[in-house]
This record gives sequence, structure tokens and C-alpha cells, in this order.
Amino acid sequence: MSANVISLRNHFLISMPHMDDPNFVGTLTYICEHNEHGAMGIVVNRPLDITLREILEQLQMDTPVQDEFVYAGGPVLTDRGFVLHRPRGQWQSTLPITETISLTTSRDILASFTGPNAPQDKLVALGYAGWGAGQLEQEIADNYWLTCPASEEILFHTPHAQKFHAALASLGVDLHRLSTKAGHA
Repeated sequence: MSANVISLRNHFLISMPHMDDPNFVGTLTYICEHNEHGAMGIVVNRPLDITLREILEQLQMDTPVQDEFVYAGGPVLTDRGFVLHRPRGQWQSTLPITETISLTTSRDILASFTGPNAPQDKLVALGYAGWGAGQLEQEIADNYWLTCPASEEILFHTPHAQKFHAALASLGVDLHRLSTKAGHA
């Protein structure tokens, strides 16, 4: 990583109230990768009108699961599945993010959901959010995002309707006191 790029990997992006991109209004995004080439994340608080069980049925997989939410992970590759999970495990296409969290895109993780190697915690999304080189840094400078270290509790155990406010609370921020203007000294 370049010396002038500070990685936001394993951080949350909290959209500011004046965010005008409909893909990100009111969203909490978990950053999976961030380097001098750009950033990639998963929106973790915007459920879709489809459940994990329905997706597995469409894929003709006989993996019985509870009706769990599937999230709109972002506007890129919305027909592709992404699974944030812990523990890391061994699947065909996995990006380790931290010592305990990974992102897997291969189908073999879906088959494991009811077996002995199933991830303890998981969040399934269709699509992801992506930024080109320097784009996320500029959006932060333009006051479109707040950032904070990610919390596994918020990511995996907080109801989706409360994740955004829980991340704000971790910063001690009151949404109603946020300004739409960025200050630079």
C-alpha cells in the first residue's frame, strides 16, 4: 500500500444525511479492501425482498436454512453473491479481511451452511460497492461519509434497522447534529 493511502479495511462507512446517491442513502458499508487501487465494500443494512432460503432454492441447492435476510450489497455485480463470515474457513474463493472475518464468493460456502464447517456468523449480499483509485478518499474529503472501526457485534448481531445508528453511536455522534458542510483547516 502506498504511504499516503490509509487503509479503511475493516472499517464502516456511514453515509452522511446529504448523501445524494440513492445506492447509499442511509447505508452502513463494511470495507473489505482498500488500497491505492481503490476500495471494495458490502452494504450491510439494506435487506432485499428475497431470503437466503429462496436464493438456495433458485440455485437448486438442498441446503435447509432459516429464512435469513439477503442484503443489497451495492450497485456492482448485483447478480453475484458475497458472503461476509466468521470464522474464516477454507472455501474456493475467499478474501481474508481480518484474523476472524473473510469474504467468500464461491458457491461452496452456501453448501456448508448446515454442515459442521458452517460459518458461525454470516451475512449474505448480492452485489458490492466499489470505488476507483482515490475516489473514496475524495468522497470522504467531500463529507459524504463518516468512518469508524468496524464492530463484529454490529456487523453480525445487530438487527439491520439498527446497524446505522449503532455505528453512529460508536462514534458518539447524533445524526441530527451532523452538518452537510465539510470543514478544512
